Amino acid sequence: MSLDITAADEEAARRVNRMLARAPRFKIRNRFDPLLYQSLLRVSQVGADWRIRRKGIVPSTLRVGSGTRPVSLRLLQPAKPVRGVVLDIHGGGWAIGNAILDDRLNAGLIAACDVAVVSVDYRLATKAPLRGLLDDCFEAAVWLLGESELFAGLPIILVGESAGAHLAAATLQRLRASGRSLDRIAGALLYYGVYDLAGTASVRNAGRDTLILDGPGMLDAMRMLTPAMHDSERRHPSLSPLYGELAGMPPALLFVGDRDPLLDDTVAMAQRWGDAAPAEVHVVPESPHGFIRLPTPIATKALRRAHGWIDERLEAWSVSPASRSTHHKDGRAPVPWSRPSASR
Repeated sequence: MSLDITAADEEAARRVNRMLARAPRFKIRNRFDPLLYQSLLRVSQVGADWRIRRKGIVPSTLRVGSGTRPVSLRLLQPAKPVRGVVLDIHGGGWAIGNAILDDRLNAGLIAACDVAVVSVDYRLATKAPLRGLLDDCFEAAVWLLGESELFAGLPIILVGESAGAHLAAATLQRLRASGRSLDRIAGALLYYGVYDLAGTASVRNAGRDTLILDGPGMLDAMRMLTPAMHDSERRHPSLSPLYGELAGMPPALLFVGDRDPLLDDTVAMAQRWGDAAPAEVHVVPESPHGFIRLPTPIATKALRRAHGWIDERLEAWSVSPASRSTHHKDGRAPVPWSRPSASR
């Protein structure tokens, strides 16, 4: 499905890109940079609960998990009944961010799709190894699938952005490998994820003109996640979802900008996913990493498609068990893969 992006939309995006070209890039060159970013983020989030309540959404915090360290979840619930629940995994390079980070995007999901949101406050790489982050997201998914009375029986949409898309894809694969049913997971919405921790070609070739992210430092920053490992070890399926088992996955919607160093990650993951399950991918013109957070018509259209796709998935899930993962809402078998191109 096209996003109907016009020439005017692309020119508006180019204007924003020219401003971004003069702005500092997000860099993680040492273990102190994330601490500074995180401190600034927390200052900006003062009053977050008050702001979300003004939208008619009730925030709360819950701690779940069977391990020695409970996982903190941020719950966002509207006053009206919901059709499903979103399990949200935030981005931030594994080293910064928290569940509040996605409040604005999640409020949009709640308003457009009549869902509740469970956002995972996983440990950050400054305090835990990557395995710990993966464990936290897995524990949150296990709770939502099996132990949650609040959302029992509701279909689940898994949403991840950037590092969160990596954690979301890895969580789905781990759930499948553990023998748990994915029947309640109606879809996976993945924004510009990292699926190869050894670095795809577009990551390895990222230059100084990369927007938002520090192109030349990306590979070294990713390697800080897995110190003392060789690239072959970083590509183990439990760490790099691109090389994991995708049979039995739910339908997926993937987005990436054509100016994002993670372009190859999304294109490769979409192709592999599409060989196993329905996958819709949009390579979005004139768009850098994190483009859905930018004030552009392209971001608005991408989010509108994401909301519409979630509606479609929730409706399809409700029709019958047979249609939940293998058919469109009108009963037609899906086309599992189409060559990605700039959406226009």
